[in-house]
Amino acid sequence: MPLFTLFFFAYLVGSFPTALIIGKVFYGIDIRKYGSFNPGATNSLRVLGKKAGVTVLLFDVSKGALAAALPFLFEVDIDPLYLGLAAVLGHCFPILAGFRGGKAIATTAGALLIANPLMLFISYITFFLVIFITKYVFLGSISIGMTLLLYVLIEPGLKHELLFFLYLILLIYLHRSNIINFIHHQEPVFNDKNLKKDRINPKKKP
Repeated sequence: MPLFTLFFFAYLVGSFPTALIIGKVFYGIDIRKYGSFNPGATNSLRVLGKKAGVTVLLFDVSKGALAAALPFLFEVDIDPLYLGLAAVLGHCFPILAGFRGGKAIATTAGALLIANPLMLFISYITFFLVIFITKYVFLGSISIGMTLLLYVLIEPGLKHELLFFLYLILLIYLHRSNIINFIHHQEPVFNDKNLKKDRINPKKKP
């Protein structure tokens, strides 16, 4: 299979709008109009509840894992990380959902699960530690990009410095509204009790 076709397929896999579909089919809403307006696992948990949040999480992780596994499935000599990150771009800018996607965290985890489990472990331990210390999910998310960049700078033999620098810039861009809210003291912490007000019931119409 040509490399372009593989990359495009990986992008399409990432473009599958899990949260959007679950929100519309089971709750009758566009998840992008509720909560943090992000069609990802965290906002699905916030707005739709645990079952929806976990379902979206599993599907979004699977998107990254499937894309990263394509070189093994088709026996192509290419770093699985590249195809995994193509799925990440698909998740963030999905052609199947008007290029209005999520913030990449779950799909990145799936890609790293296949491409480099050690990087997955280190970066997501950092993710949870930062959230635990600061109480802000967006800081944990950005810390993943910072950790991955530091990892490739320190670890000999890895040549992904530019790739993860661009990934960090992408994360900062995707979380720009969170950063602005944080500066203005309007960003909620993850355990803010007011977030429960965003919860809706199944099939509630907007």
